[in-house]
Amino acid sequence: MPKPPERRRRAATPRSSAAAAPAQDLTPVVGKNLKRFRAEHGLSLEGLSKVSGVSRAMLGQIELGHSTPTINVVWKIARALDVPFSALISEERGMGTWVLPKSKARLLTSKDGAFSSRALFPMDRPRNVEFYELRLGPGGREEAEPHPKGTTENLIVAAGRVAVAIDGDRRLLEEGDAIFFEADVPHSYENVDLGAESIMHLVMTYPQKL
Repeated sequence: MPKPPERRRRAATPRSSAAAAPAQDLTPVVGKNLKRFRAEHGLSLEGLSKVSGVSRAMLGQIELGHSTPTINVVWKIARALDVPFSALISEERGMGTWVLPKSKARLLTSKDGAFSSRALFPMDRPRNVEFYELRLGPGGREEAEPHPKGTTENLIVAAGRVAVAIDGDRRLLEEGDAIFFEADVPHSYENVDLGAESIMHLVMTYPQKL
């Protein structure tokens, strides 16, 4: 009798670990950076909660490395601290040539898991230009918070069909189509295909600080 449950555990555990590992890898990185930037801005957890819209409890869990934030939560924190998205997911390392294996990618996902973002650049320091692979499940939709003033997005659809809405202006993109827009307004991505995942590549550019 003990053998069937044991076989089920062996089959389930590797799949669960493989799916969770990429996001878990970022947990201590985001927590460490959040704590540092918050201290530099002289903000308490309560103060940061008020300006970011993220609960004090959630911020505390992230700082302690007990909770992996979703993409939207990281965006809200980055906007409140006035730092690039990459500043919260970066680890300082030496210069040189980098290979970023897909098998070792570290992902951030939406709350429902339909949307995922993979950084296609070394996460060794904050950058003014960031390059991402975005994946959106069949029929999935992702709402994005307005980014800091002057931020732009340049997106190309690599697979599928995607509707991009920019402050209410909805544009349908076929495979191979690209769009460039100012991203300091509410915007969203929607996979209009119900039977296949859509894949996009995004270049995000932040305004240069004087």
